[in-house]
Amino acid sequence: MDKDLVDAALAAAEKQGKDVAEVPLRAIAAAAGISRSTLLRRLGGSRVRLDEAVRQAGVDPGGRPPVRERALAAAAELIGRDGLGAVTLEAVAAAAQCSPTSLHAIFGGRDGLLATMFDRYVPVPDLEALATDPPERIEETVHAIYSALAEAFCREPRVLPAIFGDLFSRPDGTAARMLKANLPRMFASLGTLLTSQIQAGRLRPLPLPLLIQLMIGPMAGHMLLRPALQDALGDVLPPVEEVSRMFADAFIRAAAP
Repeated sequence: MDKDLVDAALAAAEKQGKDVAEVPLRAIAAAAGISRSTLLRRLGGSRVRLDEAVRQAGVDPGGRPPVRERALAAAAELIGRDGLGAVTLEAVAAAAQCSPTSLHAIFGGRDGLLATMFDRYVPVPDLEALATDPPERIEETVHAIYSALAEAFCREPRVLPAIFGDLFSRPDGTAARMLKANLPRMFASLGTLLTSQIQAGRLRPLPLPLLIQLMIGPMAGHMLLRPALQDALGDVLPPVEEVSRMFADAFIRAAAP
């Protein structure tokens, strides 16, 4: 098998963010600068030879997750271990075994990669789903919000705590930009959930930004400090589920008419 065909197959796979086995022969032929029929003739009528040549070159032609998923997993590991500052396209590409060019093609650059990471690891999608089908009782609504927050903070790798760390250390940094871009979505879903409770007379009509801060502040603070508290104090903290219920009850008592 000619090396130029192997190189063309790898280049086409990186450009499309796919494994070699998933890349159409037409795209491989284009990368090689030949027609599809010429490529098939050189392969002997089947791509089996090409996949085997790629394997002999040290690359698995298929069976691995797509480049997009490998990149997101690699970025999450980097963020959880070293913080947002460690996430460069070069570092992610090296960890995901792909090229920076393929990441540019998939995400449009570092900010696009981080925006996708943000959407995956913060509770905004969970809150949006909750707002579309909210519980009837206020206790269930508030506890569901706290449970979504707790799950996001506990999710491994610990991306959300790293985002808060970057926010506290660099108010104008990457995390701040991501939060500013996503706060309207978070406030929209929380506003929907809380406004219905205000209209039902179960919550005082406080300004929504303050009511939201009153709600999420204690739980976010607890989840950020919880690992350090556990290390320092031992096994004395209640389980996260019990903490969620305690904070939910406290919020309802504080905000009730």
